[in-house]
Amino acid sequence: MEEKIEVHGPTAVNGRLPVFGAKNSVLKLMAAALLAPGRSTITNVPEIHDVTVMAELLRRLGCDVTYRAAEHEVAIDVPEVLGHQADYDLVRAMRASISVLGPLMARCHRAEVALPGGDAIGTRGLDMHRAGLEAMGAQLGIERGFLRAEAVGGLTGATYRLGYPSVGATENLMTAATTASGVTVLENVAREPEIVDIGEMLRAMGAQIEGLGSTTLTITGVPRLHPVTHRTVPDRIVAGTWAFAAGVTGGRVEIEGAQPEHMGVVLDKLRASGCEIDTSGGRFVVQGPPRPRAINVSTLPYPGFPTDLQPFVVALNAVAEGSGIVTENVFEARWGFTAELERLGARVHLDGHHARVDGVPARELSGAPVEAMDIRAGAALVIAGMAAEGITEVSGIGHIDRGYEHFVEHLAGAGVRVQRRMAGSQA
Repeated sequence: MEEKIEVHGPTAVNGRLPVFGAKNSVLKLMAAALLAPGRSTITNVPEIHDVTVMAELLRRLGCDVTYRAAEHEVAIDVPEVLGHQADYDLVRAMRASISVLGPLMARCHRAEVALPGGDAIGTRGLDMHRAGLEAMGAQLGIERGFLRAEAVGGLTGATYRLGYPSVGATENLMTAATTASGVTVLENVAREPEIVDIGEMLRAMGAQIEGLGSTTLTITGVPRLHPVTHRTVPDRIVAGTWAFAAGVTGGRVEIEGAQPEHMGVVLDKLRASGCEIDTSGGRFVVQGPPRPRAINVSTLPYPGFPTDLQPFVVALNAVAEGSGIVTENVFEARWGFTAELERLGARVHLDGHHARVDGVPARELSGAPVEAMDIRAGAALVIAGMAAEGITEVSGIGHIDRGYEHFVEHLAGAGVRVQRRMAGSQA
């Protein structure tokens, strides 16, 4: 029987909330471990479902993986001889599985990776992954639902400019280039903190990478990498989730384990909404206003406003004073959750990749059954339910479990009236 999250509103968040390693980094760090035979250990690992899926994928490639969730640690023993096929049942469940493509090309000079699935938030094609690997000498094709790649004799350094600063393509091409013959120059790459995190792990493994955090990476191939222990960068999206929860509900949160320096534009927008934010002395405290002011946001690659926090802006604007325009420039199909938000009484008007949200007082929102469409939309619906009058039931919470460690338990520990229930059970 399916579980749901039940929120009794209005209820504000007040307390301390933790942030562990970034989902958008740790899964790729696990894939990068494939580059070096031996044991690599990744720490500050969040206890989320996607880590379990990636661990199983690595096992099928021949690794011995120990996931100590309570200790927030994954140990990966990588064999000298790897498998090279990533199966559909795992790749369809988690798009990040595609990140094994680069390491497999570096280690095995061939890979068969099922075409991915993942969240229903829009098209995320593999054209740049393919074109970059082809520039490095690989031959690629699609057969029976698999992307098949091969580079007889190994990859060769090349210069390739990404048409868009894709995170996934940057990661795959960067890992593939670590052992390629010669020098690879990747231009117009993604600059997210998670990209820098992966690059720092690769450098610790012996890779020669210059330009981390800039738009151009220069990678000089080396014959072999070695295993390492690496600590995952904190999850700025989880930190942003907790911060927006305070903004929406007028609560106060002290966020532990985050790096606010990775959240510049996010904190600027929260301040514009009326939040008071203190990042001094190693603390990260957000005090929400009695009622937020509407804000205008356009999502962009880092250092712009992250698309993963867009649903929380919509939730905040739904109860804000005034109207705000939210523009989605990254994933064209990320508006599906707004119909669920409207079931609570939000006023959202869609026009292409723009959404105008006309704020109403929180007391005019009322609880209703809603469904999570993806990880972040699900969390945003819970937060909107916290502001609404009455009971909001969020189904499809398997999405939330993919990206948040003990989401309900942490909110409940911060004073939110929220709990998990089996669908159909009575309070």
